Amino acid sequence: MQPLVLYDIVSKLPGNNWSSNPAKPRFVLSYKDLPFVTLWVEYSDIPIAMKAIGAKPNKRPDGSDVYTVPVLSDPNTGALITDSLEIASYLDKTYPEKLVFPNNSEPLIRAFDSAISSLLRPAVKFIYARCTEILSPASAEFFTKARSVYVPLPWDVSRDADWELLEKGYNTLYESYQKTDGKWIMGDTFSHADIIVACDLLWYKRVLEEDEWARVSSWNGGKWAQILADVEKECKLA
Repeated sequence: MQPLVLYDIVSKLPGNNWSSNPAKPRFVLSYKDLPFVTLWVEYSDIPIAMKAIGAKPNKRPDGSDVYTVPVLSDPNTGALITDSLEIASYLDKTYPEKLVFPNNSEPLIRAFDSAISSLLRPAVKFIYARCTEILSPASAEFFTKARSVYVPLPWDVSRDADWELLEKGYNTLYESYQKTDGKWIMGDTFSHADIIVACDLLWYKRVLEEDEWARVSSWNGGKWAQILADVEKECKLA
């Protein structure tokens, strides 16, 4: 079997990885024990690089095209897939051992993904500001232009309010975990829902200052640091 190719975003951080969406297919690939390599792309070069390989663009709210990562290339089938959820769906259908959408849960997990985004996006402005610090100047400028379409500038003027919003969002998510019988969203069954939660947490851990990550880690009795550790272990990325 030839290694699959995952396109991710380069950064100034050791090991490069930082962004939550490309992290999701990395977790899925590792969970499924599929061989893969990562090709690192400057944020500012995403449109050129993705057009060059023939990747499909996503759509902005206004209907215009936008090229994004992650993109997964599978040389074993010739498939080229854009978007973390579509990649996970493809991998489950093509390599069905160790499903990340078990028990026909894909529609529910897609709804969960949308709900998480709606819950947390209003609070991530200051995290976006941190992201610009770990990118090259050209990529930071491109990131700001691209993300401000969804989260208007300025990003770093209401930090206390944003922190309160973020903690409130995780209090709501904590209630969901409290309603399960096991450590995962689906009780004792691991799924892509847990990967979604963990990859947002990984993003914070990679981008935020150490004391800021410690603040997130302290919420809900240390639940979120534990979730990230548990998912990394389950996906053999610990």
